[in-house]
Amino acid sequence: MSGILETLFGKKEDETPTQAVAEVEAGEQMAASDAKPIHVTDETFEELVLNSPLPTLVDFWAPWCAPCRMIAPIVEDLARDYEGRVLFAKVNTDENVEMAGKLGIMGIPTLILFKDGQEFDRVVGYVQRRTLEDKLKAALA
Repeated sequence: MSGILETLFGKKEDETPTQAVAEVEAGEQMAASDAKPIHVTDETFEELVLNSPLPTLVDFWAPWCAPCRMIAPIVEDLARDYEGRVLFAKVNTDENVEMAGKLGIMGIPTLILFKDGQEFDRVVGYVQRRTLEDKLKAALA
């Protein structure tokens, strides 16, 4: 907070303008939504995903999977942008093989969109943000 006040009313003698701007930007970022995907296990899947009152996008992933790491920031951004309208979840398939098997997941990343406890749509592999947004909009319509 002091960084913002100092930026508005004058900077410290030893502070550069770049430092003051960085402090203001950091403050603005903290004010933005910090919604993140929740981590779901085989044991909590039904309760958190299937019984969710909101459409839920589940990212089935593994830590060693490069495309999973590529799509993760997109899913995190969408979680912030759709906060309160869509629930976002992640399932580590290395640690939670039961649900991945029941859902027939053969490759990762697999993203499944659930609505009213049922599979609404599915994407296998890396896709652009736009593709996921189109699917989310369809579920919300």
